[in-house]
Amino acid sequence: MKRTIIKIDEELCNGCGACVDGCHERALQLINGKAVMVSELYCDGLGACIGECPAGAIEQEEREAEPYSEEAVMERLAPKGEAIILAHLRHLDEQGEADLLRQGLDYLERQGIELSYRPADKRLACGCPGAMMREIVQPEALQPQASELRQFPVQLHLLNPQAGFLRGAHLLLAADCTAFACGDFHSRFLRGKALAIACPKLDDGISSYVDKLARMIDEAQILSITVLIMEVPCCRGLAGIAEAAAAGAQRQVPVEVAVLRINGSPVGT
Repeated sequence: MKRTIIKIDEELCNGCGACVDGCHERALQLINGKAVMVSELYCDGLGACIGECPAGAIEQEEREAEPYSEEAVMERLAPKGEAIILAHLRHLDEQGEADLLRQGLDYLERQGIELSYRPADKRLACGCPGAMMREIVQPEALQPQASELRQFPVQLHLLNPQAGFLRGAHLLLAADCTAFACGDFHSRFLRGKALAIACPKLDDGISSYVDKLARMIDEAQILSITVLIMEVPCCRGLAGIAEAAAAGAQRQVPVEVAVLRINGSPVGT
């Protein structure tokens, strides 16, 4: 069957093992100093490991793969103890995988494994922690500001690396949600920069993003990349994409990552 699954670039992998710790299904292992997927059956394709990889060596791709089996994962994790099982169940819950979570709990009940886990009741059925329902109280609206947008289109899939507005530009690579969360997005982050927007969780064909950004570095000779993401796990992959592109390009450019809280304020302020 065709489904989303993890792909590891062995050339970029530095063997740090962070992704192995971040994989709750234990689908990844370190073998001969490289991260390796031991079985497609254990990979849920949700990409928790992507945000753990400092080298940007992991990405999601859609391809023919064995169907994910929650039964196989639970059989593998059950002997490892309560802490491992709970970590896996929380992961499914945080990703909004209600059906898989139910399958995991059903497995524990059938096997007579007593484990107290209460699914979260404040998340949307289809969301990750970034989709958790919450209300944000903001101060009274400020006066409208002029747009700092210098080009169109802005979606990364649509941008031509040889576009004139990219030549010698500083690039802002922003997660889709950031402009809606941050009231002074234009004046604080976009002023003086070219813009590309993307979502590492929902966009199709994100493997092409690394190549496209590398071409912007080499062909358009952009001067820097500022990555703006939200503080939710699914956003971390965007920083990894930019860092992988910078590592693979012939020219060297600085990559800076800025993070916004859910209420739109920058982390660290």
